[in-house]
Amino acid sequence: MTNPDSPEPSPAPTADTPSASSSTEAPSKPPLDPYTAHYPPWARELARKYFTKTVSTFILHGDIRDVVPTEDRDGNRIYPSLRTFMSDDLFAARDVIVFYDRSAGIHFADDASRNDFNRALSGQDSLQGTEYEGNLPKSPDKVFELLEEYFRLRLSDGVRIACVVDYAETVAPMAKASMYSAQDRQSLVYLQKWSRDALFLESDFTLTLLTENLTDLNQQLVQSPHTAEIYVPIPEEENRRQYIDWALEERGDLFRDHSDVTPEALATNSAGLNYTQLRTILADVLENQNRLTPETLSDLKKEFIEAEAYGMLEFIETDNSLDLIAGHAEAKEHLRQAAHAVQTGQHDVLPMGYLVSGPVGCGKTFLINCFAGEIGIPMVKLKNFRSQWQGVTEGNLEKILNLLEAMTPVAVMIDEADAALGDRDAQGDSGVSQRVFSQIVSFMSDPAHRGRVIFFLVTARPDLMPVDLKRQGRAEEHLSLFYPHTREDREELLRVMMDRTGVDLPMDDVPPELLKGERTYSGADMEAVLTRAAFRAAGSNGGTVTPGILQDTVNDFIPPTYPTEVELQQLAAVLECTSRDLLPERFRQMDRAEVVERLTTLKRQVDGTGM
Repeated sequence: MTNPDSPEPSPAPTADTPSASSSTEAPSKPPLDPYTAHYPPWARELARKYFTKTVSTFILHGDIRDVVPTEDRDGNRIYPSLRTFMSDDLFAARDVIVFYDRSAGIHFADDASRNDFNRALSGQDSLQGTEYEGNLPKSPDKVFELLEEYFRLRLSDGVRIACVVDYAETVAPMAKASMYSAQDRQSLVYLQKWSRDALFLESDFTLTLLTENLTDLNQQLVQSPHTAEIYVPIPEEENRRQYIDWALEERGDLFRDHSDVTPEALATNSAGLNYTQLRTILADVLENQNRLTPETLSDLKKEFIEAEAYGMLEFIETDNSLDLIAGHAEAKEHLRQAAHAVQTGQHDVLPMGYLVSGPVGCGKTFLINCFAGEIGIPMVKLKNFRSQWQGVTEGNLEKILNLLEAMTPVAVMIDEADAALGDRDAQGDSGVSQRVFSQIVSFMSDPAHRGRVIFFLVTARPDLMPVDLKRQGRAEEHLSLFYPHTREDREELLRVMMDRTGVDLPMDDVPPELLKGERTYSGADMEAVLTRAAFRAAGSNGGTVTPGILQDTVNDFIPPTYPTEVELQQLAAVLECTSRDLLPERFRQMDRAEVVERLTTLKRQVDGTGM
């Protein structure tokens, strides 16, 4: 990719010259630039922005450690590394290609470039009395000082230069201005100067910064009008299918002999995986001749994605279904309709997300776990992504959101959402919660994610969550769950808990306190009573729970007492519920103003605030 006014054409099929095998789009789409037709979309975007002559600094982020789909000079599909793609294709017409990272220091794409740099360095050593030749520094401030003089010298002579800075977040890290070291400040000045200096803009010069997470990089660079951010996405199904076909071009029969998964099914069921991970799966079949089954593929996919997310995403695996849920009939019916819409591809009728609220022990998390067994798409749980280190939390979240976008369709459960997602008005953590909140709400409200990334925000305190998260266009449907309030609901819940704990008694032998007493037993309370009864029976009755043992256990059981907190959580769920059918009869008839007044009083008692 060179300046269009450059007098020397490139012999290689790069962005500067047309590839002999460049493909064309269908007539209904704008034709591709013949110079860049064989590039992936992100590289075409980089070339287009470069040729405007208004920007010469690019920040590549996303799946930058993967291979790149392109073509060789004969038009054959190949998958080189990003560095090879840059040196042999994207920047092949440049006279000098410089690579730098803090570990390896300065490197060049070819010996001619290295020799030219050494000649310039030798002259500088002679003039300034330095001894850099043969002993190149690695620290950014010293490296950029040398490169600054070399770039200006050669650009003035019309030399075409590309500079690639890898692991850019280690050179210009995300931090508050007051936390910059002298070295960070100096490096940042050089990078900003190169992005806006007239000599660099008017010459054939490109600076490319590589970082996996954009939020890890200094935001003065990211937000500068003189830089362009280019996202390198995880490959979609069509791209994965092309790669699999390429990899199996001469070994398809061998693959089919050792795989129960067809190449087509592998491409379809590998959402969220990149080319390198696909190569690992294929190599295990082709080289190790280990059999690939649907179960093996599922396990490998989960292993790769959980590792890629640094353990902050966990797949919810369950054989349960909503049939195991006692009560909550209206909530189950709504979720079953949602599952049907997902399975039939009716994404536009689905909400962007759900807020699932209710008092502790009412089965919120278990409900969503059981729903994972019915929905027919992967469901993941977002684990703690926060870090004590500056900028790491935002980088973690960016990585997770990029993975979720690549995995679509996918459902995401966030437990204790009131504590996990931050607040626009949060103070005292250097703005981390505010930035996390901004990332989450921006992702949740993207119309392209409707029905494809479905959020389930689970909390016992929806009143503590920002309104921005709960409004329409984000967590649109509010499902409120409550303790069983009729004898039928209690019997259904007790049967489920008996199945889970192995207790087998007819309902006539169950202590009446569990079914119609004044005290409401939650599912967690019932499970605790039955587990204790089984424990008693194991020591005195050969493991069989009798009516007497269960009655003694109920008489002895003292549940945790927090009636004020439970009432607060129930009333908060009542106010959040967006469907009257989900409310128990006693709550449907309550005056909303009275509920608000009572909730305010309870919050003063529990939280010390009425807000």
